[in-house]
Amino acid sequence: MAILNSIRKRGVFLIIIIALALFSFILADVIRNGGFSSEKSLTTVATVNGEEMTRDDFMKKVEQSQRTLGPNGSTAQAMNMVWDRELRSVLQNQEYEKLGLTAQQDQVNASLQTGLASNATFQDVDGNYSPAKVQEYIADVQRNNPTAYQQWIDYENGLKDNILQTQYYNLIKAGMRSTLSEGEQQYRFENDKINIDYVFVPYTKIPDTDITVSDSEIGSYIKDNPSDFEVQPQVDIQYVSFSEKPSEEDMQAAKADVAALLNDREVYNSSSKTKEVEKGLKNTTNYAEFVNANSDIGYNDRVWFKSELPANIADTLFAMNEGDIYGPYQQDNTNNLTKVIEVTRLPDSVQSSHMLIRWKGTMRASDAITRSKEDAKKLADSLNALVKKSPSKFEDLAKQFSDDKSNSEKGGDLGYSGPGRMVPAFNDFIFDNKEGSVGVVETDFGYHVVKVGEQKNMQKAIKVATVSKEIEASEKTLNDVFAKASKFEVASQKGDFTEVAKSQELNLKPVNKISNMDASIPGIGNNRSIVNWAFEENSEVGDIKRFSTSDGYVIAQLTRKSPRGLMSVAEASAVVTPKLRNKKKAEKIKAGISGNDLNAIATSQNVTVQNATAITMAAPTLPGAGAEPKVVGAAFAKKAGESTGLIDGEKGVFKVKVTAVNPAPGLENYATYSNQLNSAATPTVNSKVFQALKNAADVEDNRANFF
Repeated sequence: MAILNSIRKRGVFLIIIIALALFSFILADVIRNGGFSSEKSLTTVATVNGEEMTRDDFMKKVEQSQRTLGPNGSTAQAMNMVWDRELRSVLQNQEYEKLGLTAQQDQVNASLQTGLASNATFQDVDGNYSPAKVQEYIADVQRNNPTAYQQWIDYENGLKDNILQTQYYNLIKAGMRSTLSEGEQQYRFENDKINIDYVFVPYTKIPDTDITVSDSEIGSYIKDNPSDFEVQPQVDIQYVSFSEKPSEEDMQAAKADVAALLNDREVYNSSSKTKEVEKGLKNTTNYAEFVNANSDIGYNDRVWFKSELPANIADTLFAMNEGDIYGPYQQDNTNNLTKVIEVTRLPDSVQSSHMLIRWKGTMRASDAITRSKEDAKKLADSLNALVKKSPSKFEDLAKQFSDDKSNSEKGGDLGYSGPGRMVPAFNDFIFDNKEGSVGVVETDFGYHVVKVGEQKNMQKAIKVATVSKEIEASEKTLNDVFAKASKFEVASQKGDFTEVAKSQELNLKPVNKISNMDASIPGIGNNRSIVNWAFEENSEVGDIKRFSTSDGYVIAQLTRKSPRGLMSVAEASAVVTPKLRNKKKAEKIKAGISGNDLNAIATSQNVTVQNATAITMAAPTLPGAGAEPKVVGAAFAKKAGESTGLIDGEKGVFKVKVTAVNPAPGLENYATYSNQLNSAATPTVNSKVFQALKNAADVEDNRANFF
């Protein structure tokens, strides 16, 4: 009671204390998130020159891109595609606005005509593009089909973007046109020539071990050239992995399970409460049912040529007779039984032609197709009858009646196709019938009047029934792997990560320079959870954590964490050290040179005077030294008989004497060379402008928060 009374007496004081504590907690969160708009990083993917990219819109586009990429596309690929596209769009639109660029309606109309001229939906009765048909279509979908109307709006917006982009880059390209004076300069670069004598003292004359480059010198160079050494936030990790791969016992058990499917076996029928015999692969005749019931890979009802089968089993299978069984055998991570169920001879390719007769509602049928299925069948049958009476009429009839406009003008010629390339009904007809056969085939595309052409390269082919079972780790193996991973995790948190890995004979793998947008880690594959953990604010160097992977576990340790800034001395050393070393070597070489003329310098440095003829500015290469643009440029500034001073070149120290200057004869017009400069510059304008806009932009990138 005394305590409660004391609390009551100090109630106001306690409220103030609690309020201050809550405020400090909120303030700390605000500071961590860069201000009072902490929720902004959770709703905004990026801010580009003050313009926000919202999370919802961006992630919808990422999902759409991922669907477009298909099952093999990763989220990282989709996000990078959308990021580049959206960043380009924002930066360019900002430029359009500054310049007052707009897409005029007449430009949009012209683009519509170009894009839709060949679409029957937008053509009049004479087959010409009709703006009235466009307006009819827009009014119809706006009223009856919101999805199609939105697609139309997106299409028009895309046209407007293309118009603006073309205007913008054309303006830039117009300002980059090379003048005739620049053309003349290029002509001189390529054709003016000089002859020189020179002394070349290579930097290799002084051993690297004689020159010391300190960390402080490297650090100063980095600070003096910051743009060359900027780095984004990076982390380093090291890890050990524990794979849940099947043990030898698991592999033997899996092999036995597959082998058991070879022969008939007794099974208990719970419905009839009796034992029944279930046929094995050896005696079954319903191969599709048997394979689909017992295999991880469904039955494939097709024939195979030898070249289409895995090389390690092709010879064996093609030496077998109908009814023979091969296996169990291991193929990659599966155990298999294969029975040859048919041996035949087939051409490896067949030429075919067709007339496609669609009806309303068939796959890819345009709105112009209005006939019923019954009418389509009647037309197909009549065309088939005509061709059988007069085979030579096929091409003309295809041009007149076929709805497949991609080949109708070629008389319906589809070229050559191998087994399984066409839809099943079409494929069966052209491979099961003789050359010259004509018939009607129904598919999802409509009725096809098909003519079988040349059948090439008749050869042996087989049909097989294959039971394939994936080899999986047993529960015992999975538990053993989990126990080993847990044991290492606990031991490494108590001791030294590296030493514990060595003591347990585990392969320790370091991964350096991971960025916050990386998705794939060498040796692990796609695993954003590791990257996100490493970049979390609370993660510190030395921290250890276990992660699940597609085939087991990874125990990772964070070994370095660097914020955005300049490279460390250690990182930049490989680039900077040779530059500073050569600079010091140049100073040392020049200090040891005595005499002013080439012969005296050559004698003092134990080298020879060399010469080069027909040197141009466009190809500044010296014999024995390679490309030396600085040296050649200095030589071109001298007259015949004049010498340069000592020059610090790429490969060593030089002194040059010009022995002859041979200017190229003047031209009446230098347009060819100015056009040459234009042609070289134009293809790279778009990419270089985008890069310049990115470099100049103020971009706050929050993508890592959503990835």
